[in-house]
Amino acid sequence: MPQPPNGAGVNDFAFKIGTVNGTGSASANSLLMQAIFRMGIPVTGKNVFPSNIQGLPTWYEIRVSKDGYTARPEHVDLVVALNTATYAKDVAAVRPGGYLLYDSSWPLDDTLIREGITILGIPFGRMCVESFQGDRERTLLRNIAYAGALAALLEIDMDVIGEMLREKFSKKKSLLDANFTAIKLGYDYARANYTCPLPFHLEKMDANKDSILLDGNSAAALGAVYAGATVGAWYPITPSTSLMEAFKEYCERFRIDPATKQRKYALIQAEDELAAAGMVIGAGWAGARSFTSTAGPGISLMSEFIGLAYYTEIPGVFFDIQRTGPSTGMPTRTQQGDLLSIAYLSHGDTKHIALFPANPAECFYLAVEAFDLTERFQTPVFVVSDLDIGMNDWMCPTLKWDDSYRPDRGKVLDADALERIQRFSRYFDTDGDGIAARTLPGTSPKGGYFTRGSGHDKHAIYTEDSAAYLEVVDRLARKLVTASTAVPAPEFHAQNDASGAADIGIISLGGCHAAVLEAVDRLRHDGRSVDYMRVRAFPFAPSVREFIESHSRCYVVEQNRDGQLRTLLAIETGIARDRMTSVLDYGGLPLTADRVVSGVLAGERQTGAPEYPSVRSAVPTMSS
Repeated sequence: MPQPPNGAGVNDFAFKIGTVNGTGSASANSLLMQAIFRMGIPVTGKNVFPSNIQGLPTWYEIRVSKDGYTARPEHVDLVVALNTATYAKDVAAVRPGGYLLYDSSWPLDDTLIREGITILGIPFGRMCVESFQGDRERTLLRNIAYAGALAALLEIDMDVIGEMLREKFSKKKSLLDANFTAIKLGYDYARANYTCPLPFHLEKMDANKDSILLDGNSAAALGAVYAGATVGAWYPITPSTSLMEAFKEYCERFRIDPATKQRKYALIQAEDELAAAGMVIGAGWAGARSFTSTAGPGISLMSEFIGLAYYTEIPGVFFDIQRTGPSTGMPTRTQQGDLLSIAYLSHGDTKHIALFPANPAECFYLAVEAFDLTERFQTPVFVVSDLDIGMNDWMCPTLKWDDSYRPDRGKVLDADALERIQRFSRYFDTDGDGIAARTLPGTSPKGGYFTRGSGHDKHAIYTEDSAAYLEVVDRLARKLVTASTAVPAPEFHAQNDASGAADIGIISLGGCHAAVLEAVDRLRHDGRSVDYMRVRAFPFAPSVREFIESHSRCYVVEQNRDGQLRTLLAIETGIARDRMTSVLDYGGLPLTADRVVSGVLAGERQTGAPEYPSVRSAVPTMSS
């Protein structure tokens, strides 16, 4: 057998499985990933699937990294090819020295044979036809058979797999027996016909004891429950629908009174995204913590209501799980193309608070923060995730919760407070921070006011007087300045060089974070002096401008065509766009560290920055 590909080894490799959407491969792929996780080995999975129901190609990529890297790998060491329509792509995807495993029930065309890789054939289809009855059962169990073969080739603990199957099918003996038979078919055939394990394989570790596997949409939904959200209104749209579905499941566990069986929550599927936004705003006006989950097309439709909430100062949280655009785009691919639209959504002068989680753990924590910020500042707040974070399983630290947490409702006047003031003026700022006190309907007649989307003064009275109008909109701007110091601060990964700031500054946000962390380690290992800042919120904190000004060369890494984060940084900080170089990746797949490294090095060559000799002789470790 050939030597393992450069960089692949024990607990350090990547493999992917190519199948047909709708054939039930998701269960087998999840079984593989969770088995590796239970072996104590850091692992992450990326599902690349089509937007139709079934029939088109789908791939599942699993990366094993003993050092804890979770970005999508650039190269694949092993491809499992089970879809004849994609054999050519699958063969090409194997890195030199890698392996291709295919279903030899059907011959591999001679034109697809490629030098420099090892091709392994196992007749999964034929074995399942001989062992099971019915086309559907054979199709489903073919997936379990390839999982068994991978268990032999990669040394996945069969006891762990058996335990997982028993957990899933303990009450369905016939299914349990069939799955065990299928696993054994693939496992035994691989062991009997090939040298097992492969040069790159798995060995048990103890790196996951404080970690969980979780997707971002489920984490965000759990955060909404903990934050006290009671109203969810939405219109289904990929890739955000699972967030509201998870919220429903959590509410059924935690929001039903055990004695009366009364539901302490409201879920409404609206006729469209515009209506959903109106429902969120109405519930927020009434005093409920309310939210919606959507994607770019839904955000576009919500624009008018968002402007209403901004101007009338009504709280509401909007989860934007980004996908590729424009228009319908590619609904099941990831991107960061909504940044500019979110920041200034709606017509007129508007600016919005936005939080940018980088992983499922932050989806949980920032969801809670979003509900506090939306009520504190009485304005829409966006949690801007993406499909990769939202729909893929990530390994992240076990979520922690403080039982002493109490929601920050902001400046809300109750009946006693209203009695102590001479006149309630809804849009009057008494503290100088741009935030006016609000009342909730039914509190006291003294707290009543008209909620106006038309011109109004500080007393909520209709006006077309310029001075009265300016007083209100200028206060709104001041409120967002206050918010810039209250939103989550940027996260910094400094070189810690005694000479001060590094030569290179990298700026990124959201789902790019895992790839940038890995790229920073590689650049530093190759002798580059690099600092990294991850933006976590908008409006930008003052430290964002300071970071850019302190570095002679800044690279802005993001997943869109037009460099929207770079543009936003230039607009908000006043720093010229050409002081920052874009590193862009917008093809719809999760970002890789290779793309970041190559983008930075290309920029360094163009600027004439000094070259450093490559010293990569050992595997770097992840930045803290």
